[in-house]
Parts: sequence; structure tokens; C-alpha cells
Amino acid sequence: MSVGILVVSHSAAIASGTVELARQMASDVPMVAAGGTEDGGIGTSFDAITAGIEELSGADAIVVLCDLGSAYLTTDTALDFLDEDVRARVHVSDAPLVEGTVAAAVAAQTGGEVAAVLAAAASAARSEADAGGASSPSGEQPGGGSPADGSARGDDGSAGADDGSVSTTLQLVNESGLHARPAAEFVKTAAKYDAVVRVNGVDAKSLLAIMALALPKGAAVTIEATGADATDAVAALEALVRAGFGE
Repeated sequence: MSVGILVVSHSAAIASGTVELARQMASDVPMVAAGGTEDGGIGTSFDAITAGIEELSGADAIVVLCDLGSAYLTTDTALDFLDEDVRARVHVSDAPLVEGTVAAAVAAQTGGEVAAVLAAAASAARSEADAGGASSPSGEQPGGGSPADGSARGDDGSAGADDGSVSTTLQLVNESGLHARPAAEFVKTAAKYDAVVRVNGVDAKSLLAIMALALPKGAAVTIEATGADATDAVAALEALVRAGFGE
């Protein structure tokens, strides 16, 4: 399924900047900025929103994110004038504009259905605890210890636990650590595998959860996976980290 994203803001600069940021991590996702008024002022434009939806109409679904209350009102008005078949494919998210757009774009980049894209956007409004908890930059988990503690580590550096999980711990080598673009690459790689994957205790398929870890260069990264593709998932993510995410 293809999902397009429309960013509606009172400011043309904010809308275009948000799209530009999201494209750094999801270059294949169709995205349109609808910001400001026709005369370049602060406000929202019925015509710009309508034109944006039309531009994205080739996608199977369209997710709209807005910055302020009146942006939702203008969007709702625009939706009322759409053909029924197009209107049925438009979904308005109440997620925070910037974080929600980035998370939604990465989910769409991985080929997620519209429900998964909306869920990713909604995750921007959750706390770190809701996202699965965070770790310190050293990789130590809250309460002490490492997620791999007690596991028997094999010759390849990975560990297999009694519950069938696979894990490995290594250090970040890229200069900027696990910032936005590497985090997006991590999520896109994890999403390819039929496995539950966690990195330092958080969901490895959640961009915002990973970014919230704020891991710098040299930080310990523990990757854990369970499921049919657990071994392959850990191996692929380990290779990504060791390669410095291509930076």
C-alpha cells in the first residue's frame, strides 16, 4: 500500500521544513506541504489543502497532519468538497506536527498500511514509558543490568536465551550516534523481519522510541529479537551499526 502525507501548517516555512526533514528519512514517500495563505501570510488555505490532496490522490491512502486547531477546521472544510471516493482515502491525524510527520513517513517508507502509519504518528504523543522505556547512553537499563545478562554468548557475538530470543551488544561507531537518520535506517531494517525487535529496551520499529534514547557515539547498543526471523534481524541490525549506518 502507498500512503501519501499532507502537512498543513499556518506557516509555509514550517510546512515545507517539516516535509524536508521527513524526506531525509523517507525519500520514497509522497509528501506535500500546504502552509500559509495564498498571499504568503500566516494562516491556512482551503485551496492549498485541496490542491495537496489532489496531488497525493494517486496514493492508496492520504494522511493529513495539522499544526493548530483552525488548520483542522480548514482541512475538514476541504474534505467536505472532495469526491466520496477520494474522501474515503483521507485520514486526519491529531499527532504533533513535526514528530508525527517524521514517524508517519518512516512507517510509510517501510510499506506499512495506513493503520500502521497512523499508529506511528500517534506514537509521537506518547511518553517514553509508553514507548517501552529508555536506557542511559551507556546502554544500562533502568534498574541495572543489561538485557543480555544471563545469556550464553556464541562465537558470533550473539546470545541465545532459553526463551528463544537472540541478542547482541556492541558500540555505536558513527560520529553523530543514533540520531534521526540512523534511527530511521534502524527502523526500516527492523521492519523487514518477522520478529519482535528491541534496542536498549525499546521497540526497534518505533522511530521516536529509538530517538528518545539519545545514544551518542561510543554508547552500548543491545539488540534483542524473538520470532521467526530473530537471528536474521539481529545480524542485519548488527551489520548496520558496525558499518556506522553508512555515514
